[in-house]
Amino acid sequence: MYEVIGSPTSRAFRVIWMLEELGVPYTLSPEQPQSDRAREVNPSGKVPVLIEGDQHIIDSTAILTYLADKHGALTFPAGTIERAQQDSMTHLILDEIDAVLWTAARHSFILPKDKRVAEVKPSLKWEYARNLTTVMDRMKGPYLMGEVMTVPDIILTHCATWAKFAGFPTDNEAFVSYIRATRARPAFQKLLPKK
Repeated sequence: MYEVIGSPTSRAFRVIWMLEELGVPYTLSPEQPQSDRAREVNPSGKVPVLIEGDQHIIDSTAILTYLADKHGALTFPAGTIERAQQDSMTHLILDEIDAVLWTAARHSFILPKDKRVAEVKPSLKWEYARNLTTVMDRMKGPYLMGEVMTVPDIILTHCATWAKFAGFPTDNEAFVSYIRATRARPAFQKLLPKK
């Protein structure tokens, strides 16, 4: 049994979605970053943290990769060209999409007020839109790597939600269509709040 430490409104959503896709049991401890429990399992206080037995894994991408490899799903096998291409796409998204959104968040509410630079946000929105086009140009099928969903799809779909709430551009037609499809997956739908 896995335990996920982290609020579903954080990057922990990526891990929860992965576990739902895999159909494996888990428990969720919906801790906010920097809570006492988060600091207990990760000295930085960041979430998510995956606990398996007495082992802790931190960083959402490391957790996703571990789970995909362990369960042999949502990934290409390690040591294959397809896996190298998948990892390349994952790093592209982390560097060019996730990092831009994280920088905007830092300058919106994370950094101390006297360290924030609001003037950086318009350039980050421009960069996000440009980088998103690059990612979509590399898409190989209905999912980023072709016919099957893989780790980078989970990361990019999560980034799309983050971007929308942060007021980043959402008008890339290929991206809109892609996100509609990834969010339609039963495992994703299961995690949406019930009305």
